[in-house]
Amino acid sequence: MSTLFIISIVIFIIAITMSMVGKGGGNFYVLVMVLAGISMHNAATTSQLIMMGTSLASMLIFHKNKRVDWKLALVIDPPTDIMAFFGGYFASSVEGTTLKLMFAGFLILISIFMYIPVKEKPLVQNKAFGRWNRHFGEFDYSVNLWLILPITATVGFFSGAIGISGGAFKIPMMVMLCGIPMSIAVGTSSAMVAATALMGFIGHSINGDFNPSLAIPLSIVAILGGIIGGKFALKSKPKNLKKIFATTNLIAAIIMIINILS
Repeated sequence: MSTLFIISIVIFIIAITMSMVGKGGGNFYVLVMVLAGISMHNAATTSQLIMMGTSLASMLIFHKNKRVDWKLALVIDPPTDIMAFFGGYFASSVEGTTLKLMFAGFLILISIFMYIPVKEKPLVQNKAFGRWNRHFGEFDYSVNLWLILPITATVGFFSGAIGISGGAFKIPMMVMLCGIPMSIAVGTSSAMVAATALMGFIGHSINGDFNPSLAIPLSIVAILGGIIGGKFALKSKPKNLKKIFATTNLIAAIIMIINILS
């Protein structure tokens, strides 16, 4: 019980900070649980349930403030969700050590991606086949479906397998490749993270990796953190936190590698 209490406090803090920037935070949830002695498979499954709860909580706040582009999410997110299910399902056939290595490698890749400056810039409307010109509120942007859909599908598979959300990829992708304003990208990401986490969770659970006595209490704590973080997000500038999270991702990857070697 004491271990669960300590994990709950850490998860609560992570949920607040991750909800502020539209990311699921699975990279940190998984690491905390693995370091606490929980198996990689159970940690990944629990992380998916936590992310689903926190993202739904913050999404409601973003939606209320018109920060979620639902049509955009419904178009570009299904490949992520479908592949997240398969990633979660096939993860049971992969050894825990291999999953940990995949986790560490993905964190390093995320860190590199987050160090890249993300500058908001409106994209010129393009009527070519496979380009979707979107108008949302006062904003206009152009989505290259030929490029976006394969990326989201790939991110979804690995996210579902190792228990993370992929939000660190999706937000810069929406801003840099589609010209979507950061505030809309963060809000829309919260909706997509929830759906991806649900599919990954189902994939893992089918193979018996769900531990309700662990996952449910942590999810409740994390949802409270997600609500608080979502409210803070409306007053903060998410891009100011990018380098901090990129650095902590690298540290998390190193800690995971040390855990594998020890």
